[in-house]
Formats: sequence, C-alpha cells, structure tokens
Amino acid sequence: MFEQRIFETDFKTALSEELDRRGMTVRQLAEATGIPPVTLYKISSGERDPRLSTVRKIVRVFSPHHGKFIALIAAKFLLDEIEGTKVDIGGVEYRIKGYTANSLDDCILAAVRARYDGAAGIICAPILASLIERIVDVPVAIMKPEMDAVFIAVDSIAKRL
Repeated sequence: MFEQRIFETDFKTALSEELDRRGMTVRQLAEATGIPPVTLYKISSGERDPRLSTVRKIVRVFSPHHGKFIALIAAKFLLDEIEGTKVDIGGVEYRIKGYTANSLDDCILAAVRARYDGAAGIICAPILASLIERIVDVPVAIMKPEMDAVFIAVDSIAKRL
C-alpha cells in the first residue's frame, strides 16, 4: 500500500513506484488530486518535498475509502448478522462496517482504526460511548439491547440456576 510505502522509502520513490504500478502518469494524478502538474513533476523528480496537504491528496487518490460507512464495534457474532448492510440516510447510502472487539482495549483500538479508515460515525456499547467520543471526531451512538434480548438472557441464567 502506498501509505505504508512512503514510510519505508523516500516519497519520490514511493510515488514513482505507485504511478508505475497503476500505469498512471503524473498528469493523470494531477487531474485526480487537483494538484498542479508542475508541483507533482517537481515532487516526482525529487526537486521538491511535498507539503502535508499534498501528501494527503495523493494518499486519498491511491487509497480511497470504499464508499461511506458507519462503524459498528461489537462481538463477532453480532457483526456476522449485520455487516455490509446498507442504510439510506438523507438520500446518501452508508454501509455498516464491523470492527470486532472483545475487550475494552480492543474497542478503543477499533474506534481509532474506524476513524482512520474514514468512518462517518461509530456505534458502540453504552459503556464505551463517552470514552470513544473523547477519542474521535465523528458522531458516536450507542446500541441499546431490546428488552427481549434481556429476557432471553435472564431465561438462560434461570435454566442454569
């Protein structure tokens, strides 16, 4: 991946490799990013180091997020049932993307990863919401279990008593 390669070598080399791999020209990249071609030619020749804003634009083209999504942090069994579901919010289609978590640490890491991946929002357990809201800059909502789920759990415990 391009965004990893730029940390393993110099930016000029990573950019050249990615353009070659994609069969893309500097001019095509300029059109896709909105960066002036002359700027990209200077960066690709090593004449100039890129600004952070330039790097971000290039990374967005080479590593696009696949559509808009809302992250759901939960146990795997729940994600298996709902992941990939699409919802329409104000005429915009979002998909649900699952992030498996089985501990508090997993949940925190999942929230950071989801935000890094481009989540429009994060759904998590009530006990985590206030913590996650302090970590990410997207809306956070809680999952409240249906009362039927609570009664099913009570029945399960009752059978074992």
